[in-house]
Amino acid sequence: MTDELAPRIMRDRVIRDEIHRDILVPAHIARLIDTREFQRLRNIQQLATCHYVFPAATHNRFSHCLGAYHLATTLCEHLNEVQPGIITPEDAELVSVAALLHDIGHPPFSHLLETPKVFATFHSHEHWGKLMLMSKDTEIGQALREVLGGDRTRRLFAIYDELNECDGVDIPPFLKEIVSSQLDVDRMDYMIRDQANTGAQIGGFDSARVIRALRVDESGHLYAKLWGLPAIEAYLVTRYHMYNQVYFHKVNQLTQEYLVRVLSRARDLAKQGDLVITPALSQMLLSKELTVEEYVRLTDADINSSLLDWADNEDTILSGYARRLVSRRDYHKSIRIGELTSEMTDVVIPRLLPILAEGGYSESDLIIASIRKKGYKPYSQGIKLEDGRDVVEHSPLIQSLVQESDHSLIFIPEDVRDKCELVAREVIKPSQSSLSSF
Repeated sequence: MTDELAPRIMRDRVIRDEIHRDILVPAHIARLIDTREFQRLRNIQQLATCHYVFPAATHNRFSHCLGAYHLATTLCEHLNEVQPGIITPEDAELVSVAALLHDIGHPPFSHLLETPKVFATFHSHEHWGKLMLMSKDTEIGQALREVLGGDRTRRLFAIYDELNECDGVDIPPFLKEIVSSQLDVDRMDYMIRDQANTGAQIGGFDSARVIRALRVDESGHLYAKLWGLPAIEAYLVTRYHMYNQVYFHKVNQLTQEYLVRVLSRARDLAKQGDLVITPALSQMLLSKELTVEEYVRLTDADINSSLLDWADNEDTILSGYARRLVSRRDYHKSIRIGELTSEMTDVVIPRLLPILAEGGYSESDLIIASIRKKGYKPYSQGIKLEDGRDVVEHSPLIQSLVQESDHSLIFIPEDVRDKCELVAREVIKPSQSSLSSF
């Protein structure tokens, strides 16, 4: 037997993490991490184009998945300590594996490129992830069956699918809630990690205290002790500020639009035969039968390398978007008018197009980014306290976070912004959020 084919000796390991410090990984779980598909996550940025605003925000899905695994393991250990026998060792491990692999299917630049505007074969990242894990041809699929076996692998998929049972064995709802709910290990890790890497000064929250406050009720759902309410308030306030200050930052929204538009333009040109693109991008942008094996080869690097070439392309639309991304200059500017609703935007836009034309610009130079804040949803997988009531019923602070909002940002070239703002103000009544009729 050659060295290449000899079985590897796997050892328990300690992974040093910038957020959680030491993350303990048993040898058989390390088998999942040491696969091509999981290691690919090193090359998928967590926050897409957010580094154009916060330069250090270049962390990846790999470290986030390890963090989610660590928090899930910690939470399961805590639950068994305060409620002995509430979760079996086998299910505790399944929940931790579910957290570890929850983002395995992300496309390049994470959620940003999870759109049919970019992928000719479009699926959600959850769907791609399931295909990877179910496949007998991927390293992660093979490793998963070696580590868990067939029965436990089916139970893992049942947890992902929020089923109540698998092979006749009940699945308590809190198993899924640990991985996906309004107070799950995914959200806890990414908010702490994103705040740390962006440098956003928004207070933060104590994840250890949140975890210590959690219990499982008689119906199998998670709830929090009353004394944990301040920590949960801090968690929800952190989420609110992270969306306002980081995820919905205007430059982040603009650069996201640039990236999606440059790839959409590249697809149109490639279809017409006017642009030669790499085989990897051809599979992403043009192939209507993209396979799992082809999908897992796509990373941020495939796009970043092409952007450098496209910045000098003779097509002014393609090069315009690409050049702005690779040089970070000549950005469009947002119209400086409060929160524009979708209704306002629909009425304002036709008034701006002639101004753009007079300035020598086309409709492609008018960019709209929609921002939808969902707010805290007390009646959709809400966060319960020990008296059975939702946290919103206990906290005036959380009540203030329930409100949804839906508004738009309008970006135009800087030299016509003043004219566009004057016109926009003319059609918006000064003291009302509605528009003049025409």
